[in-house]
Amino acid sequence: MSLAHALLTSLLEKPCSGLDLARRFQRSIGFFWPASHQLIYKELGKLESLGWVVSVAEEGARGRKRVYQVLPTGRTELLRWVADTEEPTPLRDALMVRLRAEAVLGANSGAVNDLNYRLATHKQKLALYQEIEQRDFAGRELSRAEQLQYLVLQSGLVAEASQIELCEKGLALLNKLDS
Repeated sequence: MSLAHALLTSLLEKPCSGLDLARRFQRSIGFFWPASHQLIYKELGKLESLGWVVSVAEEGARGRKRVYQVLPTGRTELLRWVADTEEPTPLRDALMVRLRAEAVLGANSGAVNDLNYRLATHKQKLALYQEIEQRDFAGRELSRAEQLQYLVLQSGLVAEASQIELCEKGLALLNKLDS
């Protein structure tokens, strides 16, 4: 996966300015493929030089605001990428190493701090995903595109619930060992 493909996807959903794209990105694709505003603008420049997107000055806008849209070559690249396969990303999480280190170092080594922080963070993200689920997908018939978008959200819901469970189990174990 690359940021280029995430941006092409988002721009095919709705052509927009770089700023609008960065804002939309933070509320959707950015949940699982984060990127800074600066990185998004840099990548848009690359996409334009590859001939995958074009930007035009926004009519009536002050300054240099440009609207980006995907060209046929960009769509072809996204179709090629979607049809491709790749190895699943291996788990690379510092918490897993901290827990192993905690096992070696013994009780009160400090992994509980990371677990508490992560537990709170995952609970917040789960609540946000549940809010999005209720707002965007509950109580109505979904189109094929909406069902696929909902599937992505469901993956996030499951991942956050799983991380909450892991943190709670880790905290219970560390608290039990401290007793």
